[in-house]
Amino acid sequence: MRPLEEFIRALRAADVRVSVAEAIEAHEVVAQVGYTDRRLLKDSLSLALAKTVDEKQRFADSFERFFERAEFAGWNDAAAGQWDAPETGNALADMALAGDGDALAAAMERAAAEIGAGNVRFRTQVNFLTRRLLDRLGLRDMEALINAVLRGDVPGGQVLADELEAARTRLFAEARGFVERQFDLYGRLEGERLRESFLEKTALSAVERRDHARMNQLIRRMARKLAARYHHRHKRARRGHLDVRRTMRVNMATGGIPFHTVWKQKKIEKPKVVAICDVSRSVAAAARFLLMFLYGLNEVLSDVRSFAFSSNLVEIGEQLDADHVDDAVAAVLERIGFMPTDYGRAFDDLKTRFGGAIDRRTTVIILGDGRSNYTDPRSDVMKWLNQRAKRIVWLNPEPVTFWGTGDSEMPRYRPYCHVAKTCRTLKDLERIIDDLLRSTTRA
Repeated sequence: MRPLEEFIRALRAADVRVSVAEAIEAHEVVAQVGYTDRRLLKDSLSLALAKTVDEKQRFADSFERFFERAEFAGWNDAAAGQWDAPETGNALADMALAGDGDALAAAMERAAAEIGAGNVRFRTQVNFLTRRLLDRLGLRDMEALINAVLRGDVPGGQVLADELEAARTRLFAEARGFVERQFDLYGRLEGERLRESFLEKTALSAVERRDHARMNQLIRRMARKLAARYHHRHKRARRGHLDVRRTMRVNMATGGIPFHTVWKQKKIEKPKVVAICDVSRSVAAAARFLLMFLYGLNEVLSDVRSFAFSSNLVEIGEQLDADHVDDAVAAVLERIGFMPTDYGRAFDDLKTRFGGAIDRRTTVIILGDGRSNYTDPRSDVMKWLNQRAKRIVWLNPEPVTFWGTGDSEMPRYRPYCHVAKTCRTLKDLERIIDDLLRSTTRA
Protein backbone atom coordinates (compact mmCIF):
# COMPACT_ATOMS: atom_id res chain seq x y z
CA MET A 1 0.00 0.00 0.00
CA ARG A 2 3.02 2.30 -0.18
CA PRO A 3 1.85 4.02 -3.42
CA LEU A 4 -1.42 4.98 -1.71
CA GLU A 5 0.42 6.33 1.34
CA GLU A 6 2.63 8.44 -0.92
CA PHE A 7 -0.41 9.66 -2.85
CA ILE A 8 -2.14 10.73 0.38
CA ARG A 9 1.04 12.60 1.33
CA ALA A 10 0.92 14.34 -2.06
CA LEU A 11 -2.72 15.29 -1.45
CA ARG A 12 -1.89 16.80 1.93
CA ALA A 13 0.98 18.71 0.32
CA ALA A 14 -1.59 20.07 -2.17
CA ASP A 15 -3.72 21.35 0.74
CA VAL A 16 -6.33 18.58 0.52
CA ARG A 17 -7.25 17.75 4.11
CA VAL A 18 -7.16 13.98 4.68
CA SER A 19 -7.94 12.69 8.16
CA VAL A 20 -6.73 9.39 9.57
CA ALA A 21 -10.23 7.96 9.20
CA GLU A 22 -10.37 9.04 5.55
CA ALA A 23 -6.94 7.50 4.91
CA ILE A 24 -8.17 4.19 6.36
CA GLU A 25 -11.25 4.41 4.15
CA ALA A 26 -9.02 5.04 1.12
CA HIS A 27 -7.08 1.84 1.87
CA GLU A 28 -10.36 -0.06 1.99
CA VAL A 29 -11.38 1.48 -1.33
CA VAL A 30 -8.13 0.37 -3.00
CA ALA A 31 -8.53 -3.11 -1.54
CA GLN A 32 -11.89 -3.29 -3.31
CA VAL A 33 -11.15 -1.67 -6.69
CA GLY A 34 -7.39 -2.22 -7.09
CA TYR A 35 -5.07 -0.23 -9.35
CA THR A 36 -5.95 -1.79 -12.72
CA ASP A 37 -8.80 0.51 -13.77
CA ARG A 38 -7.36 4.01 -13.50
CA ARG A 39 -10.70 5.83 -14.01
CA LEU A 40 -12.46 3.69 -11.39
CA LEU A 41 -9.59 4.23 -8.93
CA LYS A 42 -9.65 8.00 -9.45
CA ASP A 43 -13.42 8.32 -9.03
CA SER A 44 -13.49 6.04 -5.98
CA LEU A 45 -10.65 7.81 -4.17
CA SER A 46 -12.14 11.20 -5.03
CA LEU A 47 -15.35 10.24 -3.23
CA ALA A 48 -13.37 9.12 -0.19
CA LEU A 49 -10.78 11.89 0.06
CA ALA A 50 -11.99 15.15 -1.57
CA LYS A 51 -14.84 17.07 0.05
CA THR A 52 -15.17 20.51 -1.53
CA VAL A 53 -15.10 21.66 -5.16
CA ASP A 54 -11.62 23.18 -4.69
CA GLU A 55 -10.34 19.99 -3.08
CA LYS A 56 -11.72 17.87 -5.91
CA GLN A 57 -9.84 20.02 -8.43
CA ARG A 58 -6.61 19.72 -6.45
CA PHE A 59 -7.25 15.99 -6.06
CA ALA A 60 -7.63 15.58 -9.83
CA ASP A 61 -4.40 17.51 -10.53
CA SER A 62 -2.45 15.53 -7.93
CA PHE A 63 -3.85 12.21 -9.17
CA GLU A 64 -2.76 12.87 -12.75
CA ARG A 65 0.74 13.92 -11.67
CA PHE A 66 1.20 11.06 -9.23
CA PHE A 67 0.01 8.26 -11.52
CA GLU A 68 1.42 9.77 -14.72
CA ARG A 69 4.55 7.58 -14.83
CA ALA A 70 5.72 9.22 -18.06
CA GLU A 71 9.41 8.51 -17.50
CA PHE A 72 11.09 6.38 -20.20
CA ALA A 73 7.89 6.26 -22.28
CA GLY A 74 8.80 5.23 -25.84
CA TRP A 75 12.25 3.82 -24.99
CA ASN A 76 11.17 0.27 -25.85
CA ASP A 77 9.82 1.29 -29.28
CA ALA A 78 12.80 3.53 -30.04
CA ALA A 79 15.26 0.71 -29.49
CA ALA A 80 13.36 -2.05 -31.28
CA GLY A 81 15.19 -3.30 -34.36
CA GLN A 82 17.66 -0.40 -34.51
CA TRP A 83 20.60 -1.57 -32.47
CA ASP A 84 22.02 -4.97 -31.59
CA ALA A 85 23.29 -3.84 -28.18
CA PRO A 86 26.34 -5.67 -26.84
CA GLU A 87 26.60 -6.78 -23.23
CA THR A 88 28.77 -4.28 -21.35
CA GLY A 89 28.54 -5.71 -17.83
CA ASN A 90 27.10 -2.42 -16.57
CA ALA A 91 23.46 -2.86 -15.54
CA LEU A 92 22.39 0.73 -16.24
CA ALA A 93 24.18 0.84 -19.58
CA ASP A 94 22.72 -2.49 -20.65
CA MET A 95 19.16 -1.39 -19.83
CA ALA A 96 19.67 1.93 -21.62
CA LEU A 97 21.22 0.36 -24.74
CA ALA A 98 18.47 -2.27 -24.89
CA GLY A 99 15.83 0.46 -24.54
CA ASP A 100 14.26 -1.36 -21.60
CA GLY A 101 12.10 1.53 -20.40
CA ASP A 102 10.08 -0.55 -17.96
CA ALA A 103 13.19 -1.77 -16.14
CA LEU A 104 14.68 1.73 -16.10
CA ALA A 105 11.46 3.21 -14.70
CA ALA A 106 11.33 0.59 -11.95
CA ALA A 107 15.00 1.17 -11.12
CA MET A 108 14.42 4.94 -10.94
CA GLU A 109 11.46 4.49 -8.58
CA ARG A 110 13.60 2.37 -6.26
CA ALA A 111 16.52 4.78 -6.39
CA ALA A 112 14.22 7.76 -5.73
CA ALA A 113 12.81 6.06 -2.64
CA GLU A 114 16.34 5.32 -1.38
CA ILE A 115 17.55 8.92 -1.67
CA GLY A 116 14.26 10.46 -0.46
CA ALA A 117 13.46 12.37 -3.66
CA GLY A 118 9.91 12.84 -2.41
CA ASN A 119 11.23 15.11 0.36
CA VAL A 120 12.12 17.87 -2.11
CA ARG A 121 10.92 21.25 -0.82
CA PHE A 122 12.60 23.89 -2.97
CA ARG A 123 13.19 24.19 -6.69
CA THR A 124 16.87 24.83 -5.98
CA GLN A 125 17.12 21.21 -4.82
CA VAL A 126 16.10 19.78 -8.21
CA ASN A 127 19.57 19.73 -9.79
CA PHE A 128 21.20 18.27 -6.68
CA LEU A 129 18.60 15.52 -6.31
CA THR A 130 18.76 14.75 -10.04
CA ARG A 131 22.48 14.03 -9.77
CA ARG A 132 22.01 11.99 -6.59
CA LEU A 133 19.28 9.97 -8.27
CA LEU A 134 21.49 9.22 -11.29
CA ASP A 135 24.42 8.28 -9.08
CA ARG A 136 22.18 5.84 -7.18
CA LEU A 137 21.11 4.38 -10.53
CA GLY A 138 24.78 3.79 -11.36
CA LEU A 139 25.57 6.67 -13.72
CA ARG A 140 29.13 7.11 -12.42
CA ASP A 141 29.94 3.54 -13.40
CA MET A 142 28.32 4.17 -16.78
CA GLU A 143 30.43 7.31 -17.27
CA ALA A 144 33.54 5.30 -16.39
CA LEU A 145 32.47 2.76 -19.04
CA ILE A 146 32.15 5.52 -21.66
CA ASN A 147 35.70 6.69 -20.89
CA ALA A 148 36.99 3.12 -21.07
CA VAL A 149 35.35 2.64 -24.50
CA LEU A 150 36.89 5.90 -25.77
CA ARG A 151 40.34 4.77 -24.55
CA GLY A 152 39.92 1.41 -26.30
CA ASP A 153 39.99 -0.58 -23.05
CA VAL A 154 36.50 -1.91 -23.86
CA PRO A 155 35.58 -3.08 -27.39
CA GLY A 156 32.83 -1.29 -29.27
CA GLY A 157 34.61 1.75 -30.66
CA GLN A 158 33.12 5.14 -31.40
CA VAL A 159 29.68 3.72 -32.25
CA LEU A 160 29.24 2.25 -28.76
CA ALA A 161 30.63 5.40 -27.15
CA ASP A 162 28.16 7.56 -29.09
CA GLU A 163 25.25 5.32 -28.15
CA LEU A 164 26.25 5.38 -24.48
CA GLU A 165 26.67 9.16 -24.52
CA ALA A 166 23.23 9.59 -26.13
CA ALA A 167 21.72 7.26 -23.50
CA ARG A 168 23.46 9.27 -20.75
CA THR A 169 21.91 12.51 -22.05
CA ARG A 170 18.46 10.94 -22.14
CA LEU A 171 18.91 9.57 -18.62
CA PHE A 172 19.67 13.07 -17.37
CA ALA A 173 16.50 14.40 -18.99
CA GLU A 174 14.36 11.58 -17.60
CA ALA A 175 15.81 11.90 -14.10
CA ARG A 176 15.31 15.67 -14.04
CA GLY A 177 11.72 15.29 -15.23
CA PHE A 178 11.12 12.72 -12.48
CA VAL A 179 12.52 14.99 -9.73
CA GLU A 180 10.55 17.99 -11.03
CA ARG A 181 7.41 15.89 -10.82
CA GLN A 182 8.27 15.09 -7.18
CA PHE A 183 8.67 18.80 -6.56
CA ASP A 184 5.28 19.51 -8.15
CA LEU A 185 3.72 16.80 -5.98
CA TYR A 186 5.36 17.43 -2.63
CA GLY A 187 7.30 20.67 -2.64
CA ARG A 188 5.70 23.38 -4.75
CA LEU A 189 2.95 24.31 -2.30
CA GLU A 190 5.37 24.15 0.63
CA GLY A 191 7.65 26.61 -1.12
CA GLU A 192 4.71 28.91 -1.82
CA ARG A 193 3.68 28.71 1.84
CA LEU A 194 7.16 29.72 2.95
CA ARG A 195 7.12 32.66 0.54
CA GLU A 196 3.66 33.70 1.71
CA SER A 197 4.71 33.40 5.36
CA PHE A 198 7.65 35.68 4.59
CA LEU A 199 5.41 38.21 2.82
CA GLU A 200 2.91 38.23 5.69
CA LYS A 201 5.68 39.49 7.97
CA THR A 202 7.26 41.89 5.46
CA ALA A 203 6.61 45.61 5.82
CA LEU A 204 4.01 46.67 3.25
CA SER A 205 6.33 49.44 2.09
CA ALA A 206 9.07 46.88 1.32
CA VAL A 207 7.06 44.41 -0.81
CA GLU A 208 8.58 44.07 -4.29
CA ARG A 209 6.58 44.57 -7.46
CA ARG A 210 6.97 40.91 -8.45
CA ASP A 211 5.06 39.94 -5.28
CA HIS A 212 2.07 42.27 -5.82
CA ALA A 213 -0.13 39.56 -7.34
CA ARG A 214 0.71 37.13 -4.53
CA MET A 215 -0.04 39.81 -1.92
CA ASN A 216 -3.41 40.39 -3.55
CA GLN A 217 -4.18 36.67 -3.23
CA LEU A 218 -3.10 36.69 0.42
CA ILE A 219 -5.32 39.68 1.20
CA ARG A 220 -8.33 38.10 -0.53
CA ARG A 221 -7.73 34.84 1.33
CA MET A 222 -7.44 36.72 4.62
CA ALA A 223 -10.75 38.47 3.94
CA ARG A 224 -12.48 35.18 3.09
CA LYS A 225 -11.14 33.53 6.26
CA LEU A 226 -12.34 36.39 8.44
CA ALA A 227 -15.71 36.33 6.68
CA ALA A 228 -16.10 32.58 7.26
CA ARG A 229 -15.21 32.95 10.93
CA TYR A 230 -17.62 35.84 11.37
CA HIS A 231 -20.43 34.04 9.51
CA HIS A 232 -19.92 30.97 11.70
CA ARG A 233 -20.46 33.10 14.78
CA HIS A 234 -23.72 34.37 13.28
CA LYS A 235 -24.95 30.86 12.64
CA ARG A 236 -24.00 29.70 16.12
CA ALA A 237 -25.72 32.70 17.68
CA ARG A 238 -28.93 32.13 15.71
CA ARG A 239 -29.33 28.60 17.09
CA GLY A 240 -29.72 30.00 20.62
CA HIS A 241 -31.01 28.14 23.67
CA LEU A 242 -34.44 26.99 24.75
CA ASP A 243 -36.51 29.76 26.38
CA VAL A 244 -38.26 27.68 29.04
CA ARG A 245 -40.62 30.40 30.30
CA ARG A 246 -41.92 31.41 26.88
CA THR A 247 -42.19 27.76 25.83
CA MET A 248 -44.39 26.97 28.86
CA ARG A 249 -46.49 30.10 28.26
CA VAL A 250 -47.29 29.36 24.59
CA ASN A 251 -48.12 25.74 25.45
CA MET A 252 -50.57 26.46 28.29
CA ALA A 253 -53.47 25.57 25.99
CA THR A 254 -52.05 22.05 25.59
CA GLY A 255 -51.66 21.46 29.29
CA GLY A 256 -47.98 22.40 29.32
CA ILE A 257 -47.03 19.73 26.80
CA PRO A 258 -44.36 21.48 24.66
CA PHE A 259 -45.81 21.07 21.19
CA HIS A 260 -44.26 24.44 20.31
CA THR A 261 -40.74 25.40 21.40
CA VAL A 262 -39.42 28.93 21.73
CA TRP A 263 -35.71 29.57 21.54
CA LYS A 264 -33.74 32.37 23.09
CA GLN A 265 -32.40 34.73 20.47
CA LYS A 266 -29.19 36.69 20.47
CA LYS A 267 -29.18 40.14 19.01
CA ILE A 268 -26.46 40.31 16.37
CA GLU A 269 -25.19 43.74 15.48
CA LYS A 270 -23.59 43.64 12.04
CA PRO A 271 -20.50 45.80 11.59
CA LYS A 272 -21.12 49.15 9.95
CA VAL A 273 -17.76 50.39 8.74
CA VAL A 274 -16.41 53.61 7.28
CA ALA A 275 -12.87 53.00 6.00
CA ILE A 276 -10.57 55.90 5.11
CA CYS A 277 -7.24 55.33 3.33
CA ASP A 278 -4.38 57.81 2.99
CA VAL A 279 -2.90 57.40 -0.52
CA SER A 280 -0.49 60.33 -0.36
CA ARG A 281 3.20 60.40 -1.19
CA SER A 282 4.36 59.54 2.35
CA VAL A 283 2.57 56.17 2.36
CA ALA A 284 2.54 55.50 -1.38
CA ALA A 285 4.37 52.17 -1.05
CA ALA A 286 1.84 50.79 1.43
CA ALA A 287 -1.26 52.47 -0.04
CA ARG A 288 -1.67 49.85 -2.78
CA PHE A 289 -2.05 47.04 -0.26
CA LEU A 290 -4.26 49.06 2.05
CA LEU A 291 -6.58 49.70 -0.91
CA MET A 292 -6.51 45.98 -1.73
CA PHE A 293 -7.55 45.37 1.84
CA LEU A 294 -10.48 47.80 1.45
CA TYR A 295 -11.43 45.92 -1.73
CA GLY A 296 -11.45 42.66 0.22
CA LEU A 297 -13.37 44.28 3.06
CA ASN A 298 -16.07 45.35 0.61
CA GLU A 299 -16.49 41.69 -0.33
CA VAL A 300 -16.65 40.52 3.30
CA LEU A 301 -18.96 43.06 4.93
CA SER A 302 -22.21 44.27 3.45
CA ASP A 303 -22.22 47.72 5.05
CA VAL A 304 -18.88 49.35 4.22
CA ARG A 305 -18.24 52.81 2.82
CA SER A 306 -14.70 53.30 1.55
CA PHE A 307 -12.93 56.64 1.12
CA ALA A 308 -9.45 57.71 0.03
CA PHE A 309 -7.57 60.99 0.16
CA SER A 310 -4.35 62.85 -0.33
CA SER A 311 -5.95 66.17 0.45
CA ASN A 312 -9.62 66.12 -0.56
CA LEU A 313 -11.60 63.07 0.49
CA VAL A 314 -13.42 61.07 -2.21
CA GLU A 315 -15.65 58.01 -1.94
CA ILE A 316 -14.26 54.99 -3.79
CA GLY A 317 -16.66 52.21 -2.79
CA GLU A 318 -18.43 52.03 -6.14
CA GLN A 319 -15.12 51.82 -8.00
CA LEU A 320 -13.90 49.04 -5.72
CA ASP A 321 -17.15 47.15 -6.30
CA ALA A 322 -17.25 47.64 -10.07
CA ASP A 323 -13.65 47.06 -11.19
CA HIS A 324 -11.13 44.26 -10.92
CA VAL A 325 -8.92 44.90 -7.89
CA ASP A 326 -5.81 45.80 -9.92
CA ASP A 327 -7.77 48.19 -12.14
CA ALA A 328 -9.60 49.73 -9.18
CA VAL A 329 -6.43 50.33 -7.17
CA ALA A 330 -4.59 51.79 -10.17
CA ALA A 331 -7.51 54.11 -10.95
CA VAL A 332 -7.75 55.40 -7.38
CA LEU A 333 -4.02 56.04 -7.16
CA GLU A 334 -3.98 57.80 -10.52
CA ARG A 335 -6.93 59.95 -9.52
CA ILE A 336 -5.84 61.18 -6.09
CA GLY A 337 -2.67 59.34 -5.07
CA PHE A 338 0.95 60.40 -4.55
CA MET A 339 0.12 64.04 -3.71
CA PRO A 340 1.00 66.03 -0.56
CA THR A 341 -1.13 65.11 2.45
CA ASP A 342 -3.67 67.35 4.15
CA TYR A 343 -5.44 65.44 6.90
CA GLY A 344 -7.28 68.55 8.05
CA ARG A 345 -8.96 69.06 4.67
CA ALA A 346 -9.80 65.36 4.39
CA PHE A 347 -11.37 65.31 7.87
CA ASP A 348 -13.31 68.48 7.09
CA ASP A 349 -14.68 66.79 3.92
CA LEU A 350 -15.66 63.77 6.00
CA LYS A 351 -17.67 65.91 8.43
CA THR A 352 -19.29 68.32 5.98
CA ARG A 353 -19.93 66.02 3.00
CA PHE A 354 -20.21 62.53 4.48
CA GLY A 355 -21.04 63.10 8.14
CA GLY A 356 -24.41 61.40 7.69
CA ALA A 357 -22.63 58.08 7.09
CA ILE A 358 -21.46 57.99 10.71
CA ASP A 359 -23.65 57.12 13.69
CA ARG A 360 -23.42 55.18 16.94
CA ARG A 361 -23.21 51.86 15.08
CA THR A 362 -20.28 52.95 12.90
CA THR A 363 -16.71 51.81 13.26
CA VAL A 364 -14.32 54.21 11.54
CA ILE A 365 -11.06 52.68 10.29
CA ILE A 366 -8.32 55.14 9.31
CA LEU A 367 -5.31 53.81 7.39
CA GLY A 368 -2.50 56.36 7.30
CA ASP A 369 0.63 57.78 8.93
CA GLY A 370 -0.98 60.95 10.32
CA ARG A 371 1.57 63.24 8.63
CA SER A 372 -0.21 66.39 7.50
CA ASN A 373 2.59 68.56 6.04
CA TYR A 374 2.29 71.06 8.90
CA THR A 375 -1.26 72.06 7.85
CA ASP A 376 -4.11 72.44 10.33
CA PRO A 377 -4.69 68.86 11.60
CA ARG A 378 -8.36 69.58 12.51
CA SER A 379 -8.22 67.53 15.68
CA ASP A 380 -11.62 69.04 16.46
CA VAL A 381 -13.08 66.77 13.75
CA MET A 382 -11.46 63.78 15.44
CA LYS A 383 -13.17 64.83 18.67
CA TRP A 384 -16.48 65.05 16.77
CA LEU A 385 -15.86 61.56 15.33
CA ASN A 386 -15.12 60.19 18.78
CA GLN A 387 -18.41 61.54 20.10
CA ARG A 388 -20.44 60.40 17.09
CA ALA A 389 -19.02 56.99 16.10
CA LYS A 390 -19.08 53.73 17.99
CA ARG A 391 -15.36 53.16 17.57
CA ILE A 392 -12.36 54.77 15.85
CA VAL A 393 -9.52 52.47 14.81
CA TRP A 394 -6.31 54.03 13.45
CA LEU A 395 -3.85 51.76 11.65
CA ASN A 396 -0.50 53.47 11.16
CA PRO A 397 2.29 51.92 9.02
CA GLU A 398 4.94 53.75 11.08
CA PRO A 399 6.39 52.49 14.40
CA VAL A 400 5.03 54.20 17.51
CA THR A 401 8.45 55.79 18.12
CA PHE A 402 7.94 57.85 14.93
CA TRP A 403 4.57 59.23 16.04
CA GLY A 404 4.91 62.91 16.89
CA THR A 405 8.18 63.40 15.01
CA GLY A 406 8.36 65.98 12.23
CA ASP A 407 4.92 66.68 10.79
CA SER A 408 3.26 63.68 12.45
CA GLU A 409 0.02 64.69 14.19
CA MET A 410 -0.59 61.33 15.84
CA PRO A 411 -0.25 62.72 19.40
CA ARG A 412 -3.19 65.05 18.58
CA TYR A 413 -5.30 62.29 17.01
CA ARG A 414 -4.49 59.41 19.31
CA PRO A 415 -6.55 60.55 22.36
CA TYR A 416 -9.70 60.34 20.24
CA CYS A 417 -9.01 56.82 18.95
CA HIS A 418 -10.37 53.75 20.67
CA VAL A 419 -7.59 51.75 19.02
CA ALA A 420 -4.37 53.16 17.54
CA LYS A 421 -1.81 50.58 16.48
CA THR A 422 1.15 50.13 14.22
CA CYS A 423 0.12 48.16 11.14
CA ARG A 424 3.24 47.54 9.07
CA THR A 425 2.58 44.03 7.79
CA LEU A 426 -0.23 41.88 6.48
CA LYS A 427 -0.09 39.83 9.69
CA ASP A 428 -0.67 42.99 11.72
CA LEU A 429 -3.63 43.87 9.52
CA GLU A 430 -5.22 40.43 9.89
CA ARG A 431 -4.87 40.42 13.66
CA ILE A 432 -6.36 43.90 14.10
CA ILE A 433 -9.32 43.32 11.78
CA ASP A 434 -10.00 39.96 13.42
CA ASP A 435 -10.19 41.73 16.79
CA LEU A 436 -12.45 44.35 15.21
CA LEU A 437 -14.93 41.82 13.80
CA ARG A 438 -14.97 39.92 17.09
CA SER A 439 -15.73 43.04 19.09
CA THR A 440 -18.46 44.28 16.74
CA THR A 441 -20.55 41.12 17.20
CA ARG A 442 -22.32 41.18 20.53
CA ALA A 443 -25.33 39.64 22.17
